[in-house]
Amino acid sequence: MKKLIIKKGRERAFINRHPWVYSGAVQELPEAEIGEILSVYSFDNRLIGYGFYAPGTQIVCRVFEYTAEETDVLSQQYWTDKLGKAFVIRERFILSGQTNAFRLVNAEGDFFPGLIADVYNDTVVIQLLIKGTELIKDFIINALEEFGYKKVYLKAKDVTGRLEGVKTLKGWISKEEGSPEIEIVENGVKFQVNIETGQKTGFFLDQRDARMLIKEYSKGAKVCNTFSYSGGFSLYALEAGAELVHSVDSSKAAIELIDKNLELNGVKPEKHESYAEDVFKFLKKTENKYDLIVLDPPAFAKTAKAVPNASRGYKELNLTAFRKINPGGIVFTFSCSQKITRDLFRKIVFGAAADAKRNIRILHQTTQPPDHPINIYHPENEYLKGLVLYVE
Repeated sequence: MKKLIIKKGRERAFINRHPWVYSGAVQELPEAEIGEILSVYSFDNRLIGYGFYAPGTQIVCRVFEYTAEETDVLSQQYWTDKLGKAFVIRERFILSGQTNAFRLVNAEGDFFPGLIADVYNDTVVIQLLIKGTELIKDFIINALEEFGYKKVYLKAKDVTGRLEGVKTLKGWISKEEGSPEIEIVENGVKFQVNIETGQKTGFFLDQRDARMLIKEYSKGAKVCNTFSYSGGFSLYALEAGAELVHSVDSSKAAIELIDKNLELNGVKPEKHESYAEDVFKFLKKTENKYDLIVLDPPAFAKTAKAVPNASRGYKELNLTAFRKINPGGIVFTFSCSQKITRDLFRKIVFGAAADAKRNIRILHQTTQPPDHPINIYHPENEYLKGLVLYVE
């Protein structure tokens, strides 16, 4: 196996098990193909681990195994065992008769850079984010089959293809094919998911815990769920006994999906109203006052350059919500922008609170659920942060 050697004086990051090897930390780039698995060595010829190679990019290697012992990382058994370590967490903490949709592999969070694998009932949707995982996709498919998942759908990210030349194909890559329309259950609530046309891999699995939390505050409340997509927060609020729920999303297709999910759960139509409108405009013009508002926008900042504009967007959104919430009301506010840190998000919300001139308390601080674990050596893997606020 070809070697990638770390420069003298640059090995500390790898002693600390960070999975990314930047080009400036490498003594000499080996002659190897993009996506090829390399053994990573220190300058004094000590084995550090194994990783996927990506010459010509800023991150030239993504380490998936830290070990000082030679390991057969080119075998099916290795990848089956690796997937098994991720499955144990989900089987223990997530999978049940009440929940059959979850993230099985969370890239670096599961020490498996370049792979996202989401389970929807009996189907797995995978995203191959780097060339390295594309080249071992047969190992991945075989490993998934070992755990009982025979239907595997590939959903590519276009940006990935541009960066590492990953094929941006999509479709069934397993022998057995299924339907793109899948009914799932999450904490006893039913949802219709379309893995082909839906956002992300089909559903926002990372907000499961926050959706459960909203039930504690929704009984008898008038609720506004913004950026509602398929109505996750809306359905949980209605199940908890909300008096009325307004779901707002700019996408008409999302509003149609909410209606399907309401019907699927037998919700009385008079308790829910949908609005296919821009959220900012809706909140500014509505004369309604709410007891609970959910702010769960898409990522406003996908790059570092976008942070200033994104910060202004988050502040405006929160400020408008603080002006539309009844005294004693609750605001659930989130950011899924990885470039917006937890501290920055709190400062933005603080600024909105100060401008609103209302007393506000933090009741909960939310993050990613257990099936979206964060690799402690890789803080970049943390992206979702939320605040549950009591507004006097």
